[in-house]
Amino acid sequence: MREGAACGTIGPVRLLLILGPPAVGKMTVGRAIADRSGFRLFHNHHSIEMLLDVFDYGTPPFRTLNAEVRRRVVEEAAAAGTDLVFTFVMGMDEQSEADYLARLVEPYGERIAVVELVADLDTRLARNRTEHRLAEKKSKRDVEWSDNNVRELEADYRMTSGPGHDAPGERLLARWPHLVVDNTDLAADEAADRILAWLGDV
Repeated sequence: MREGAACGTIGPVRLLLILGPPAVGKMTVGRAIADRSGFRLFHNHHSIEMLLDVFDYGTPPFRTLNAEVRRRVVEEAAAAGTDLVFTFVMGMDEQSEADYLARLVEPYGERIAVVELVADLDTRLARNRTEHRLAEKKSKRDVEWSDNNVRELEADYRMTSGPGHDAPGERLLARWPHLVVDNTDLAADEAADRILAWLGDV
């Protein structure tokens, strides 16, 4: 759904998924939400960075453990009644990624809401080099490689949902309340306030 729209209701314990392409601001907005609410932030690089000292990115042991760490954190957070923000990059046309995300969030049942952040490529490339991002994500500190990775993913995958598409990503997101926020010119604090106000209405 487009910004401001919602469907369905969610209970008092919630999982807030923040989706969007690399460097769109998922972690920063997620942190701002956690700072303003009872949500805890578990961003996708929490699991990635801890494994890179031992395993190379994308290797079989890395993939196995990355998925397992995320699964266990979400399971335990749901069991403990923790309101959680989780950030994720999903190829909307990729069935395997939609299936993975559906399995991952299953412990929260239907108590799930989704926010998609969107921003143009130039904005994301500028954000890719911010001090805050590089401090949190050591795997991005080779900024030339990281910039090229952002460009390549943009060329190869559709990472934002769109009207008229009936792809695995859109079908998955249709299960939950769903807000799209264009944060090209929106500070993280403003985006967080807008998202929390929306959550109060769904």
